Amino acid sequence: MSKELLAVYAGSFDPITFGHLDLIQRASTLFDQVIIAVGRHPTKSPLFSYSERLELLRKTTSEVPNARIDSFEGLLIQYCQRVGARVIVRGLRAATDFEYELQIAHANADMNPGIDTVFLPTRTHYGFVSASLVREIASHGGDVSHYAPAAVCDALRAKFGAAAKP
Repeated sequence: MSKELLAVYAGSFDPITFGHLDLIQRASTLFDQVIIAVGRHPTKSPLFSYSERLELLRKTTSEVPNARIDSFEGLLIQYCQRVGARVIVRGLRAATDFEYELQIAHANADMNPGIDTVFLPTRTHYGFVSASLVREIASHGGDVSHYAPAAVCDALRAKFGAAAKP
């Protein structure tokens, strides 16, 4: 009898972008179940509250049947141990991401060699998209509909008021 392969894709998702969604959808075809885990970091000041980020994730991933939304505090590797995940999924946009992500993957493997990190490169057309870019464009009234789902665009308009265009 085979054991279900559970993966965790973690991030702040402030807000979720089409790049995030692409990685979630691709990971969902590779693993039996994918937990999209929102990290809660006391030193960060996100634009969207914790509950808003969870709600946006629920809205935008509802059509991925083997994905579920959760949150964690502290070390991701400890969260993975608690939920029984055997894989951490990380997206790579550029070579600069790789050095940082590899360092974290090595530390995680040192703390728990039974949990592997899998790197998925972003699709070429999402390689430059980041949540911080989406926030910056939206804060100045720019159109982010090519970078983020409609629910996120609506939420950004609500945050930034008239400055954020459809």
